[in-house]
Amino acid sequence: MSIQFSAIEEVIFERIAIEANAMGISCYVIGGFVRDKILSRPTNDVDIVCVGDGITLAENVAKQLHNATKVSVFKHFGTAHFRFQNIDIEFVGARKESYRENSRNPEVTPGTLQDDQRRRDLTINALAISLCAHNYGELIDPFNGLNDIEKKVLRTPLPPGQTFNDDPLRMLRTIRFAAQLDFNIEPATYEALKNYADRIRIITPERIHDELQKMIMTPKPSVAFAHLHETGLLPHFFPSLADLAGAEYIDGKGHKDNFYHTLQVLDYLAEKSNKRWLRWAALLHDIGKPATKRFEPGAGWTFHGHEWVGAQMIPGIFKSLRMPLNEHMKYVQQLVLLHLRPISLTKENITDSAVRRLLFDAGDAIDDLMLLCQSDITSKNAAKVKRFRENLLYVEERMREVESKDHLRNWQPPISGELIMKTFQLSPCKEVGLIKVAVREAILDGHIPNQYNEAFAYMLEKGKELHLTPVL
Repeated sequence: MSIQFSAIEEVIFERIAIEANAMGISCYVIGGFVRDKILSRPTNDVDIVCVGDGITLAENVAKQLHNATKVSVFKHFGTAHFRFQNIDIEFVGARKESYRENSRNPEVTPGTLQDDQRRRDLTINALAISLCAHNYGELIDPFNGLNDIEKKVLRTPLPPGQTFNDDPLRMLRTIRFAAQLDFNIEPATYEALKNYADRIRIITPERIHDELQKMIMTPKPSVAFAHLHETGLLPHFFPSLADLAGAEYIDGKGHKDNFYHTLQVLDYLAEKSNKRWLRWAALLHDIGKPATKRFEPGAGWTFHGHEWVGAQMIPGIFKSLRMPLNEHMKYVQQLVLLHLRPISLTKENITDSAVRRLLFDAGDAIDDLMLLCQSDITSKNAAKVKRFRENLLYVEERMREVESKDHLRNWQPPISGELIMKTFQLSPCKEVGLIKVAVREAILDGHIPNQYNEAFAYMLEKGKELHLTPVL
């Protein structure tokens, strides 16, 4: 099979071939770059495996490519990297690996191209293209990876139990590729995922986190998370998500399977948005349901307060998965806490006050919140879906009306704590907080307009109630 390179790729590979020939070593393009070229997927990451000194080769090539970045050398791993134009190029010596039973850290020794291909996770990632003078451009495919690409099948080069036992992260990579490429996992490989699932425990949370981030950004993320659940991998590193699975029945009354409902919400949202942290909010929006599940005779199953409980769980989940404990976490926490609010407004006469509070509490995230709420409508009852969607449209209409009058999006009350302290000659104290909250609530409830003069007068009134004397 002939693989077409771009002009810049040709320049890079020809230079590598020249320098490798001068050094008397063999080298090959291998792995994801080859796979993606065959699949016509965009790619700008190139892995070069060398039967010899890959670090010196990288340095020699970079010298010959004008405007290449400085070579970064990682001697511990035997790799070197530089960037040329928009392409990242990594060089590594071919190696073979052997593993101890209780460690995922292999004993690495120099090897042949064949050794390097055997240690790859999947046949589709074991493909190599020669950059050697005698067979430049030849596809080297010892495990029929090209055939697996054509059949859209994921399979390991060696027996899957050996591949996964050696490096358990390969199990998550297999599932991630199934979702990214829309490939099927062949039966023996899938069984091995189940049989070796508990081995994932030795993988660091940081590496698991990297794979989860790639899974959640796939076109249909439910594919990956369903595989994680069905193979038994999920409980080992994400037990709170695994706990959503299953439906319980009492007196003939059951609740929906909240795990598969969650995946449906995630897919609906993924069709509309590529925002990473909004997708995480969809994945975690019902995470508090297992802890709040109750059966009430006559009423059936309830999950009262699951949005509040779920929001409290978010920091622990982020910490366990090594996700950033920053504004991204707060954003996800905010959406989990608020995800029931818009639809609950439709159950009553929607007052301006209720809309103001929603706009204030959601702030910048209001549009994302409404998108999450729309995605959360998963009923099989067409009439119910129609009603819920119409209700949300009405909430959005009311928000536009109130926003046009009160300008509350990203709103900060016109009276600050500093102004209160200056007006009443106070140091930070309880009274300052009481006045500030009172002014904010009065505006949100519509008792006073969102204007400075009216808010200042109300502040003076509240100060008087607290026996404070203004200094004007």
